[in-house]
Amino acid sequence: MAVFQVSFMARTLGRTVPLCVILPTDKMYFGGASGRPEGKPYKTLYLLHGILGSQNDWLYGTRIQRYAEERDLAVVMPAGENAFYVDQPWNSAMYGEFIGRELVEFTRKTFPLSRKKEDTYIGGLSMGGFGAMRNGLKYHDTFGAIVALSGAFITDENFLVKTEEPKFVSESEEYKHSCFGPDLAAALESDRNPRFLIEQMAAAGEEFPAIYMACGTEDSLLEKNNALAEVLKSHGVSFTFETGPGAHEWDFWDRYILKALEWLPLEGKMAGVSSGNVGI
Repeated sequence: MAVFQVSFMARTLGRTVPLCVILPTDKMYFGGASGRPEGKPYKTLYLLHGILGSQNDWLYGTRIQRYAEERDLAVVMPAGENAFYVDQPWNSAMYGEFIGRELVEFTRKTFPLSRKKEDTYIGGLSMGGFGAMRNGLKYHDTFGAIVALSGAFITDENFLVKTEEPKFVSESEEYKHSCFGPDLAAALESDRNPRFLIEQMAAAGEEFPAIYMACGTEDSLLEKNNALAEVLKSHGVSFTFETGPGAHEWDFWDRYILKALEWLPLEGKMAGVSSGNVGI
């Protein structure tokens, strides 16, 4: 599995940004097994990290490199910079457009990735789960499937409640305004809110991407995930939602990103030659 550390000038963010890409272009096979057809583009998962994280989080925190190599899957991991992956014109930073349009266009020009919607997926954990849901719905003509693990679906009825003594950065008023704008009530009725997008798409009869959600039974965000699942259900949207033992932690996300990859319509599992399995 080849791992690329990339930097490129992002028009939507007005600066050079970092990017990590894992790509199975160097895959070698055991026992003379036939490899991938020459020139066949790769199905791609755009995978978003959580708050306080970086573009390398998934690579260090899970076995995504191994899982992707086995399934001939390209994985693109951008830096989200605590911005919840939504457009912020007041900060001159269009994170949503970056994720849903510019990043996809750049990586498709640069790497051998499929341009088909049915081969293009978006996923993430916590803040990245929110970003995957929001941008997967917003750009549903681009993404064929959404994976949201322990989604931080904070844009709910408690979003407008002021926390007097915030214990974490995302609870502060300054942080919420930085991400969602000067008028938080207006943000709830905008495309910065996945619930709003679900309602708008359902009313318009739009086709939803396939949706996979998962959250740990000991995760403080379980209630918010249950609530969003109810919104999807109430609008007749087909989705998969799984829960299991675990908190807001990498052990859970490692287990459930594998479940998500098994849920996605990927290539058949076939391990290649690597330092971890030579001689097996």
